[in-house]
Amino acid sequence: MSFQSLGLSAELLRAIAEQGYSVPTPIQTQAIPVILEGHDVLAGAQTGTGKTAGFTLPMLQRLSENPIQKQHRTPRALVLTPTRELAAQVHSNIQNYARHLPIRAFVVFGGVGINPQMKQLSKDVDILVATPGRLLDLINQNAVRLSGIEILVLDEADRMLDMGFMRDIRKILAMLPKRRQNLLFSATFSDEIKQLANNLLNSPQLIEVARRNAASELVTQRIHPVDKTRKAELLSFLIGSENWQQVLVFTRTKHGADRLAKQLERDGIRSTAIHGNKSQGARTRALAEFKQNKVRVLVATDIAARGLDIDQLPHVVNYELPNVAEDYVHRIGRTGRAGKEGAAISLVCVDELKLLSDIERVLKRDLPKVIIDGYTPDPRIKAEPIQNGSGGNRQNKGNRPARGNHRPAQAAHAGRGKNKRPQNSRAA
Repeated sequence: MSFQSLGLSAELLRAIAEQGYSVPTPIQTQAIPVILEGHDVLAGAQTGTGKTAGFTLPMLQRLSENPIQKQHRTPRALVLTPTRELAAQVHSNIQNYARHLPIRAFVVFGGVGINPQMKQLSKDVDILVATPGRLLDLINQNAVRLSGIEILVLDEADRMLDMGFMRDIRKILAMLPKRRQNLLFSATFSDEIKQLANNLLNSPQLIEVARRNAASELVTQRIHPVDKTRKAELLSFLIGSENWQQVLVFTRTKHGADRLAKQLERDGIRSTAIHGNKSQGARTRALAEFKQNKVRVLVATDIAARGLDIDQLPHVVNYELPNVAEDYVHRIGRTGRAGKEGAAISLVCVDELKLLSDIERVLKRDLPKVIIDGYTPDPRIKAEPIQNGSGGNRQNKGNRPARGNHRPAQAAHAGRGKNKRPQNSRAA
């Protein structure tokens, strides 16, 4: 199967080739022809499956095939996303694919000034990408009208519901014309999503390319049991001894993210945090520095990390397990994308055993548990024998972490525990 066989225009095929893609993903193969035919779509796909191009490409083609000649065009397509980062990413993809088409896209989200957005919306905009809250603010300011919307996309609808956007979404839907094409994309099909789909979609085509709550087979998962007070120490050790150069680390809270990033910095590992209390400018800079390998570790909360698109991210660490088991799948979906292998490591203390059990129930399998020498945890955490231990090479036996991105960094553990500094991992 090729993009040429999907019925896309020459302009779009040229843009796809310039992005370096030649073979569509399963979600693109199934969604693009259906959307081109004008059907409503209910699509289930995990992160990293190429779903953004799955709705962006046919949306661009449908709009370009039916141009509207008006002096001032109101938006013809609306893409709603749950977070600022995802909105920015979707907008960037639309711009890349629309580079040879006379179609203008604009993105709006909170955390930045509203006046420049109002000024931009006074010009022609064909596709508007938005977070629900900021869109309603702009509507209340009479900066944008939705009467011309022909295509509506709800991206990561499950996360929008989880974040409490249902009331805002209902307000927005009430302002849209009744005749339109609706595309709903969700990683999971909860009862709430099914209810939303029943109310929103008209005879939709169901597309599902990944089993519900399935983790990518390209992601190697393992658990490191450890006492809560020694998690930061163990994380520094793993980053240094296994020479991880790019690591996305999840915490449950904003303060926890800041605290961990500062601790890693003290251990000589360049780190930064991203969460909802950070300004949009700070979040954008942190993500850019991480992508450019200027920092080794990006510590994030679930909301801030939703929609992050990082090419070939090799390692994801659950410093703290999520309270909702399904969020584990979203977290580790940041790695193992686009056919690349990745590793997901979780540091689990005795207080999190119930959360771990919930995750394993969702995954329908037990995750391998490996104890690192020198970090033997509370005996209530059982670990099974695992051949080859944690699979890392312990190279650096120095006493301080190496600074910069080229040598393995190891944390100084003086005063943080009575155990001798570990040099090897073992399975117990």
